[in-house]
Amino acid sequence: MSDKKIKPGIVWPTALMLSITGLIALIAVPWYQIAVGFEWTHWLAFLLFAASNGLAITAGYHRLWAHNAYKAHPFMRVLLALFGAASFQNSILVWCSQHRRHHRHVDDNEKDPYSANLGLWFSHIGWMLRKYENGVDDFSNAKDLQRDKIVMWQHKYYYSIALLMNIMPPLILGAITGQYLAYFLLMGVLRLVYSHHTTFFINSLAHYWGRRPYCSTNTARDNGFLALLTYGEGYHNYHHIFQNDYRNGVRWYHYDPTKWLIKSSSWLGLSSDLRVTPKFKIRQAMVARQLEIAREKLTNPTFINTIKMRIGAIEYIHWRTALEKQIDHEHQQLTELLNDWKATHSQWVLAKREQLAEASQSMQASLDLHNLKHQLKALEYSMKQQYLRVSYVNGVLS
Repeated sequence: MSDKKIKPGIVWPTALMLSITGLIALIAVPWYQIAVGFEWTHWLAFLLFAASNGLAITAGYHRLWAHNAYKAHPFMRVLLALFGAASFQNSILVWCSQHRRHHRHVDDNEKDPYSANLGLWFSHIGWMLRKYENGVDDFSNAKDLQRDKIVMWQHKYYYSIALLMNIMPPLILGAITGQYLAYFLLMGVLRLVYSHHTTFFINSLAHYWGRRPYCSTNTARDNGFLALLTYGEGYHNYHHIFQNDYRNGVRWYHYDPTKWLIKSSSWLGLSSDLRVTPKFKIRQAMVARQLEIAREKLTNPTFINTIKMRIGAIEYIHWRTALEKQIDHEHQQLTELLNDWKATHSQWVLAKREQLAEASQSMQASLDLHNLKHQLKALEYSMKQQYLRVSYVNGVLS
């Protein structure tokens, strides 16, 4: 009797759609460019429709519905549901339930629907092509979405909405200009293929290529280049540790159009309750990661031998002892700062709640809040200084 594992059956609708659209994009689009030539208006339509699809996935499916990173006005939610359906990446309910399982069981080959540990091909596209057990629909983690009328409306009529949103825009522009084929190829097919694979990059490449400045407990990476292609989703290491933050690119210079869309929508009253990770917790994660890197270097045989050859075996012992002592000291200080911050932050939250409950703005209450806020700022500054010290230690170890 053979022990050979039987592969799950192929999901033919998905396999055919991805194959046919991919082949048209690879063959027909270059052919048309050579034979006829696309105009700038065709490319503009492609870019605008691709951006509307991409941002509907990142701002809508991902940050709004999967992670509840902010709240949105019904008008904005309907737009995100419509343009998200146009990307043909399944309904909000299915997409978000799978994504929540990915975060809960990241890199677990049995439970993560697109575990990066099963290979680049699997995490990019392979997981959708076969009927794997960990890909079976299970909405037990999405009860909040099942109470959302817009989500359930889109789920019920998903295929009708998706087809209309894919057919109507190129058809309308084709009718206006008489250039049906050009708009079908660029705004229809190439846009769909681009939307698919840029989203898939986050499941695949963003777990293989890039830096891990915040944590090493999973395969997620920060990658600025992928952020350019995915409307800011490339800062994936940050996202996996702070998944409820409405930002992925936390620095002011990070390219994150999704963050800008959500923030600017709040100025218009279309979004609210934007969730932000405290600066202290971000720095704390960075310091912990830097300490981890320092310890890894001190246990690396190649690095140890290089230092011994450079300064000598006896001097190396003194050098290593001094560094280990400093790293232990920094680790202890990190623990103390974290405990102080948790205690102070809890007091601040309690004082804020009491003030709101009493609906009063007494001088003493305001003073207490001001003092607690000042203490939190002081702790943030201390954590920033510690990050600089630990980064310097890693610089010495380079």
